[in-house]
Amino acid sequence: MKNQDSILIFGASGQIGKSLIRKLTKNNYRVIAVTRSIHRKGYQIKTQSNFGYLELEEVDKFTEKNLIKIMKKCNICINLIGILYEKKKNHFNLIHSDLPSLLSKLASRLSLDQFIHISALGIEKAYDSNYATSKLNGEKNVIQNFKKYVILKPSIVYSVDDNFTTNFMRLLSIIPIMPLYYSGKTRFTPIHVSDFTNIIFEIVKKRITGETIECIGPEVLTFKEIIIKILKSIKKKRILFPLPLPLAKLNARIFQLMPKPLLTLDQLRLLKYDNVISGTYQTNLDFGMQAIKKFEEEINQYSFNWTSGGQFSKTKLIK
Repeated sequence: MKNQDSILIFGASGQIGKSLIRKLTKNNYRVIAVTRSIHRKGYQIKTQSNFGYLELEEVDKFTEKNLIKIMKKCNICINLIGILYEKKKNHFNLIHSDLPSLLSKLASRLSLDQFIHISALGIEKAYDSNYATSKLNGEKNVIQNFKKYVILKPSIVYSVDDNFTTNFMRLLSIIPIMPLYYSGKTRFTPIHVSDFTNIIFEIVKKRITGETIECIGPEVLTFKEIIIKILKSIKKKRILFPLPLPLAKLNARIFQLMPKPLLTLDQLRLLKYDNVISGTYQTNLDFGMQAIKKFEEEINQYSFNWTSGGQFSKTKLIK
């Protein structure tokens, strides 16, 4: 039986998922969080919610039968699942195209009130990126399958739980030279995870449907500016070196051999394209949904983990 204001979240254990669970359960929404392993991820998810407002569902295989069983329990479904690089079992088309297509078809069949799908900003022109094309195909599938869709296209979503700022803080605390791909001129509009989850919350609350919305933070920053702000935040000085494209490709080929790649060839291709509003779609600002948190101010809240002395670098002795 479907429960009113029950929200099913796929990708609940990521930084957006955990922040969204906090926001929704705090405002008395019942959340059903899907995880592939309750034992590995469940305890983390449970700590994010108000008691009694969260239910965990373990699904190891995303078959139509398994998905229908849990989607019958909700009236709103949110898909946060995405990957930055491919593995043998998880490839871009499967995660970014096929899964959203299946979920949106089932949302239509079960007559849900909303299906909210997270895509990405700045991918329309990136035809040479497998990541971008898979994301775009996913958007098209969702729009075709279900009229009550909302597609959100955020720029970089950052926080202490991300895989962007924290990876660069870790890397910049070690290496003496930082390569700048495409001279560091690629532009981004980073949005803090709490601002982004506030946007999702407002979309749920206002029952917005049939919209594709680009979600941006309050600043436009180049890749070089982001690196400089991170260096300032962790109190390090490094040589910033514009890396010629042939060397950048070689760099990416080496990095993508790592279990958790710092850079892949596909990500390098994607870095050619600005991560800013396209002008094709409305933004969160057009819907009166502000994103107010500034990049440098927010990363300063957790960057001490990568400074000399760690958390004790914030301690001041009183004489």
